[in-house]
Amino acid sequence: MHPAEIPTATADVLHDDALSLLRAWTPPDEAQERLRARYVAHLEQHPDGLTRTCFPDHLTASTLILSADGNRVLLTLHAKAGAWFQMGGHCEAGDATLSGAALREAVEESGIGDLDLDPHPVQLNAHAVPFCDPRGTVDHLDVRFVAVAPDEATHAVSEESLDVRWWPWDALPTEDEDMHELVRLARSRWVALSTP
Repeated sequence: MHPAEIPTATADVLHDDALSLLRAWTPPDEAQERLRARYVAHLEQHPDGLTRTCFPDHLTASTLILSADGNRVLLTLHAKAGAWFQMGGHCEAGDATLSGAALREAVEESGIGDLDLDPHPVQLNAHAVPFCDPRGTVDHLDVRFVAVAPDEATHAVSEESLDVRWWPWDALPTEDEDMHELVRLARSRWVALSTP
């Protein structure tokens, strides 16, 4: 079964979860609120809005992995894009929740099986992807989560990556402003969750 071919019953459960999650999510600023409204409208209009069959836009799920002390982030050098990103990708058959899809992708792409995922989104990001679909450029409506790796976690490089590496949170291998903002938001969330 191709990842795009999510059985209808599973797709309905996933769609309902994503719509509920995004309707309830409180964004950190007005720009994120505009994206939240766009994502909700997309899901309301497209029952297949989380699958590759929904062209040209569909939701994806990703996870920024923090070290246990919050001082490093684990990034993947994406093979097709040739750039450093958080772990993530398309929803697949078997994904019942958007956070579950984000966690599955993080485990598959990092090789770390015991990640502690926060089930609440930390950032939304809509971006064009020219290599996702043979029909043309699509917009990935990415929902981004944060997870914490255990101490001494050992990572691996998946077939989708050229490299996977820890980076200091303040010395990222990219100038991409969205990535820097994601790291800032993720670390703020980590502080909030780890403070008694």
